[in-house]
Amino acid sequence: MSTPLIGITTRNTEHITHGWPMIASPRTYSEAIIRAGAIPVLIPTNMPSLILPNLLSKLDGVIFTGGGDIETSRFNGQPHERVYGVDKERDNIEFELVRRVIDLDMPFLGICRGFQVINVALGGRLYTHILDQLDNALDHSYNPELPTNYPAHPINLKPDSLLAGIFGKETVTVNSLHHQGAEQIASELETIGWAPDGLAEAFVLPEHPFGLAVQWHPEWMSDDPYMPKLFTAFQQAASDYHSGRTK
Repeated sequence: MSTPLIGITTRNTEHITHGWPMIASPRTYSEAIIRAGAIPVLIPTNMPSLILPNLLSKLDGVIFTGGGDIETSRFNGQPHERVYGVDKERDNIEFELVRRVIDLDMPFLGICRGFQVINVALGGRLYTHILDQLDNALDHSYNPELPTNYPAHPINLKPDSLLAGIFGKETVTVNSLHHQGAEQIASELETIGWAPDGLAEAFVLPEHPFGLAVQWHPEWMSDDPYMPKLFTAFQQAASDYHSGRTK
């Protein structure tokens, strides 16, 4: 059986020395996909819409990765001084990708910003800074004094949900590297995981073969006994998709 190809969304950045425009993705995403037995394929931010269908015809799944904030006007969010890294070009391609992968019944996995992109693309809303807008909120933000795999807080999972089945339990401990979060989950989606402060941290797209997003960063938790299972399950869904489209 052929190895599935997994598209990974990217970000615009600059060369650290020369300032040249660059397109990049943190290494941890491709490493997680390779460990799970699939092949990563980077999706550039400047991919023209007209050739997206051609690209997607070759892929078996898409990961919507982490990164900067979504343009606030897309979800009628409250302006906040902590909003950072807005990239309209990246927003444009990722919002289009969401709609296309859903229409294709292609497996997808959203991670951190990816969770937020999928939610907003389907009509959900975000807190633009959780600590200032959610009562009794935990500090979910990245702490540079802690490692990226630091176990920040537990997540309670809906019994019999996709994630509870993948992990084989209803509570897992996760890292936390985000300052924004879901104020309202889109009506098409079903929340299946919550932080102790009530913030939605995982959802699925019901009736989709594998439509899942998490607010934490499982790719940084390769030594955790549970998080690699998420990428293994995604790889299996992508393999099934590949088998179905190549018959």
